[in-house]
Formats: sequence, structure tokens, C-alpha cells
Amino acid sequence: MWTVARLARELAEGRTTSRALVEQALARIADPAGEGARAFLKVYADEARAEAEHSDRLRRSGVVRSPVEGLPVSVKDLYDVGGDVTRAGSKLLAGTPPAQSDAPAVARLRAAGAVLVGRTNMVEFAFGAVGLNPHYGTPRNPWDRATGRVPGGSSSGAAVAQSDGMCVMSLGSDTRGSIRQPAALCGVVGWKPTQRRVPREGAFPLSTTLDTVGPLANSVACCAAYDNVLSGEAGAPLAQFPVKGLRLLVPRSAVLDDLDAEVGRAFEAALQKLAAAGAAITERAVPAFDRQPEYFKSGGYAGAEAYALHRRWEARLAEYDPRVAQRVLYGKAIGVADYIDLGVLRAEYMRTVEALAAPYDALLMPTSPCLAPTIAEADRSDEDYFRWNFRILRNVGIVNFLDGCAVSLPCHEPGAAPVGLSVFGPALSDRRVLAASAAVEALLRPLG
Repeated sequence: MWTVARLARELAEGRTTSRALVEQALARIADPAGEGARAFLKVYADEARAEAEHSDRLRRSGVVRSPVEGLPVSVKDLYDVGGDVTRAGSKLLAGTPPAQSDAPAVARLRAAGAVLVGRTNMVEFAFGAVGLNPHYGTPRNPWDRATGRVPGGSSSGAAVAQSDGMCVMSLGSDTRGSIRQPAALCGVVGWKPTQRRVPREGAFPLSTTLDTVGPLANSVACCAAYDNVLSGEAGAPLAQFPVKGLRLLVPRSAVLDDLDAEVGRAFEAALQKLAAAGAAITERAVPAFDRQPEYFKSGGYAGAEAYALHRRWEARLAEYDPRVAQRVLYGKAIGVADYIDLGVLRAEYMRTVEALAAPYDALLMPTSPCLAPTIAEADRSDEDYFRWNFRILRNVGIVNFLDGCAVSLPCHEPGAAPVGLSVFGPALSDRRVLAASAAVEALLRPLG
């Protein structure tokens, strides 16, 4: 499994090269038995080889720009890449002019020496949790691929590319769980930082209030390394938290209701392992987490802000994924007074949860209450689609509405269906949440 630490060590010792890593990534993308053709909307093969060779030359001369120097990465199709068209998973934008420059997040990755191998598929305009895209195809979840299961969304191609070893990191975006839920369903690690820490300019928006830029990777340490690059806060290494004495809160609320049996077993097993290792686990009721119908009424911020953006194309809604168009139109019903009231409600919610979380290192919950359904059952009808869409995103939105930060890390047994454990906290607790997540991961999923 590719991790930043392992590959940086191998590069430093001369046991591999950036060019060799890029060739491996490109081979996995091109493998006809894999999902590369659906996970990627565009591959930068020639550019990636040239960038890798430049990285290798720099390394030979003693220049290493960052710990992620020379490592292949992908970016979600909603990020501007200079000279390329940003389609955001839609056919509607296919004829628009190319971006004149890289999005700041992409530019920071390049400046750190990361090698961009391609653009990953996504739910059209990032508006969906299931991962379906009728325009460019739906990449199949690496788990139970023969059956054909959804990858989760909206960073669908990012999660599949990551799980299949097509890159060391996949840059995603998270408005209501769009990094964390595909990470959970595909069995990788996803990180949603506090929104203000990473610039969002140059990323096609869904909700200017909630959109967040973050990575999917193979470990918490990998996410922390890329968090340093994306946030521009490179500095001290992640603190080392022992599991013993770790203060963790499990919120008794709707986030624990109606879990798939496999999810419930994996979550309880994780709690038991943590408690046995000396973590201090507290359970208490959190009524604020039960008010999601108010936070996301008619789509909430995403509904209102998506409609404000897309109303310019309202006459062309027939060109959209019909389910995305339907969700865009929901936002039309949100009035100015409703929008203002939502801000008041959010401020109250943030104060409540920040006070609740203050004595703890992090909070815990299942990332998704369910396993990945099959593509066929999620796509059978609009009723089935929206039922699965709501179920997959049910838990994650409480973090976005909080402007919080969260890791989703695998907590299932090897070989079992992927289950994600969410380790989260309020705004600007990012490095503490990452450190707590790394301690949890070391216990539940030792990487060697």
C-alpha cells in the first residue's frame, strides 16, 4: 500500500524513482481489468512523466521540495488546472474556455513537487452522495466489484482511484461528506479540514458556505502530510497521542440509529478495542445532532447556493443528470428570510457543539450508517436513489454544518465490507483531530 512515509523513504534511499511511481500509477489507470477508464475523466500521461523526470533530476541534485516530492496525485474534476477545461462532471461545461491558471490547491501541490496524473470522475456538479454519473459512467467500488457497488460521492473517482492504487493521494471536495463517505464505502482514509484553512478559489462551487478542500489517501499520516501542503501550514510534525488516556465522546443521537449490522458490529468492536487500550470513552446525548432536518431543509445552504449559481442555466436543465437538476430546483423554495434564519440556527449549533466538545480530544461515530449498495439497486428508480442518497450522507453533514474537521478511517476487519469510523471535532481543532485519528488508526489498523 502506497503511503507518503514509505515512498519518501524509498525515494531517499534510491530504491525507486518518481518516474517509476508514475509509470505504475499510469499502468493501473490503463489496466483494462480495472476502473481507470471510469475513475478518470482525463489522464495527464505525458505531462506526468515530464514532471516526474524533473522531480528525479532535482532529487539527484539534492533538492527535495517537500515530503510529497515526486509522488503521483489526482485531482477531482471540479478543480481548475491551467490550460484545461473544468467540467465538474458535467457535459454542460465541456465547451467552456480552459482555465487560465491552477486552482490554489493544485498550485500548492505542484509547488510541493506532487505529480498530477489526471482528473477524477465525480457526481455532476458535486451534488450527490451515491456516486452515479450518467454522462461519464459510474466507477465501481473496489469492494465486491463483480457485483457492481456504488463508490459513494461526490468524490467517486477519487475514492476508486485511491483504493485501486492509481495515486498516492486523490484531491477531493467535501460539502456534506463528499470526501468522507466515498472514503468510507471504498475503504480508504478521507480528511475534511476546517473550511477556512484551505483556499477554495478555482474549485467549481456547490455551496460557498460549506465547500471544503481535502485529500483522500491511504493513512491518516498521509492526509496530515497533504494537509500541511494544502493549508500552507507546513511546520511541526503531527503530535503523537497515546491511545491510553485519549478522551473520546460518542454522541448518543440519530447518528447511531438504524445502522447496517456490519457497520454496528465494526463500530462497537472499535469502541471495545479503544476502551481496552485505555481510551476514556464517554457516551452522552447530543440533541443538536438530531436536528438535521432543520439544518438541511430544502437542501439547506447547498440547495440555496446551488440554485443561485445554476439559475443562469435553468433553461438547460434537461442537459443535467435529472436527479441533480431536481436537487438544484429544491433550492428555489428557500427565501431570503429562511437563509438568514439558517445562519442564526448554525451559529447556535456551533456554540453548542463547541462547548460540548471542549473536554474531549475528538468525537466518534460511524461515517456512513450503511455499506455500499449495488449500483443497480441505487439506480432502480428516483425513489430508490434518493433513499440511498439520504442514507449514505445521513451522518456526515453534522460536521459541515459545524464548520468542523473530520477523518474517516477504515475500521472493518481485513477482507470484510468497508466500514468507516469518523473521528471529528469543531472548527480549527484540525491538528488535534488528526493526531487523535492517527492514534486510533495505529490501534485498529496497524500499517507497519
